[in-house]
Amino acid sequence: MSIHIVALGSECPGGVGQGEEILGQGQLQGGLLWSYLGHGALVGHCDLEDSLHNPAFMEYTSRVFGDVTVVVRDCPSWDLLDSDWASVRKVLEQADILVIKYSVMDKLAFQQVRNGYAPRLRPLLRHWGVPVILVAVGARLNDEGPPCTCPLCASDWSSCVPHSEGLQLSRDLGATYLELPSLNHVFVGRYFGSVLEYFMIQCLKHKAKERPERRRGNKANELLPPHLEQPARLPPIRVEESSFSQDMQWLLERGVQFADVAFYAGESGKELGWAHAAVLCAVSPYFRQLLLGPKTRERPQSRCVCRERDGGPHSLLSTWDGGFIDDMPRSEGHASGRLSRLVVKDPLLCMCLWETLMFIYRGAWEWEHLQEALEEKLKNSLAVAQLMERIRSLIGKERGPRDTPSARAAQLGPQTLVNLFNSPLYSDVIFMVQGSVLPAHRAVLVARCDVMAAMFSGKYAEARSRVVPIHGVSSDTFLSFLEYLYTDSCCPASVLQAMAVLVCAEMYQVKRLQHLCEVCVCAYLQSMPSRELASTGISVIRLLRRAKCHNAEQLYIWLLHFIANNYLIFSHKPDFLELSEEEREQVERLRWPSRGYLQELNEYQQRRRKLRKSRCTVM
Repeated sequence: MSIHIVALGSECPGGVGQGEEILGQGQLQGGLLWSYLGHGALVGHCDLEDSLHNPAFMEYTSRVFGDVTVVVRDCPSWDLLDSDWASVRKVLEQADILVIKYSVMDKLAFQQVRNGYAPRLRPLLRHWGVPVILVAVGARLNDEGPPCTCPLCASDWSSCVPHSEGLQLSRDLGATYLELPSLNHVFVGRYFGSVLEYFMIQCLKHKAKERPERRRGNKANELLPPHLEQPARLPPIRVEESSFSQDMQWLLERGVQFADVAFYAGESGKELGWAHAAVLCAVSPYFRQLLLGPKTRERPQSRCVCRERDGGPHSLLSTWDGGFIDDMPRSEGHASGRLSRLVVKDPLLCMCLWETLMFIYRGAWEWEHLQEALEEKLKNSLAVAQLMERIRSLIGKERGPRDTPSARAAQLGPQTLVNLFNSPLYSDVIFMVQGSVLPAHRAVLVARCDVMAAMFSGKYAEARSRVVPIHGVSSDTFLSFLEYLYTDSCCPASVLQAMAVLVCAEMYQVKRLQHLCEVCVCAYLQSMPSRELASTGISVIRLLRRAKCHNAEQLYIWLLHFIANNYLIFSHKPDFLELSEEEREQVERLRWPSRGYLQELNEYQQRRRKLRKSRCTVM
């Protein structure tokens, strides 16, 4: 007999990224499974040549319990699930035991597994019934604290993976959870080895029971049951790429009607450009301190080293007329309201103000593109370095030892407008939704939503009114809609909430948000086990009706396939009769199990009964 073990993930912090080389044999021998096979069993021939044909999997064999062969396929990189899911599924189908590993010090990799890959593995594992072992490797350096309760925070403050999150992931996957502080022979042999040996023994018992049945099935007179095909694969939901950076760039280039900040050159007094105070204050603490008003404003100082050497507390910007902000009449094309005038005192910043504003509006994370634009304009590497440091001080970003492009992108990007979401800071419009007061900013709404742009830019009543009533939408749904416009993300709490946000997105013609809600609905329904799906109060047929009514074509097609794949559950529900004739024909054509299989199964059972009656009984 042989036992096939498939291992996914890396127990080392950082893991193996896309494009990196596969671990060598020396590094492989320090891994979890190799440590168990090397100390807990007689290690046989290690065949690493096969791994050259499939570099993502490292394959080797060993022997346990004397004569049982163990075949291990170890994949340390999760990127293979995105690039070649078909081959990974074939390997998983052959697995007798699945081992998922992660390092407690690599929280980013754990979150990717929990949010991205675990939902894809969960339905397959439940269908196959493969035992799963979830192993957390490494000792935590800091004490665990309570997770952050802020809804805008995606993780707790600690840098390591808490015990509670690993335990919750094991419950979602139906796995056995283990924590190993290190990979020495004590922890690997006593804890991991005991659990793995238990599952191997159960696997051998199960295979021993199947052997006689297979032998009897080879007889000519033994009836074979009909083969049941796997259900058809559900169609994917395609989501458009994010246009957050392009929308904010459009706001800077063409949204001058809602601009409330004007920049002037310090020496000549020439007008340099226009901007929006809400966006500047959301990205830069320097502008927040400069524009919030006399109560909280202190003159901000540049933290640039090269300017501190000049011998004076010079600032990059200052307000007009010695430090106050006045209300001046706007030029043609601008809406009436408060206008702040800022003087650019730094000559380098004055020359490259447009590139700096473009960098801030696009999310303040494209440092490489900013440096290329400055080099092309200044033609002086020293001046570019000086201006880059001043821009860092302008947005309150100091260079650190781990200031990599990926780290900067994770901190900034679309999350730069989080501080403006549902905040009265520089708010110029108030939505009244079911008695709730929701402040917002016209500039952000116009840039992110075409319907809002037409509503606030045309000759409608909303363009001249500060208070805008919203009808036909709940306050929670509209708040989730505004959250997407500000943060470019949306996470509804349930299927019904996702459908409500989808209807709101269709009302305001925000296609990407509509696609994200479709993905949420599909993920919630697909994660339900059959028993919960049969007893739930959510009517999938009515979800199908709403998807068709609100032009959610991808969700409509997906729900038809979902109903067909769970035909035995939905066909017994009363609302199944609400399907149209065309929809019922399509569901009947795609149904699983098919009519042909059920007919073959019925004939097989009848022949088994006749064969059982025809056998004589020895008294």
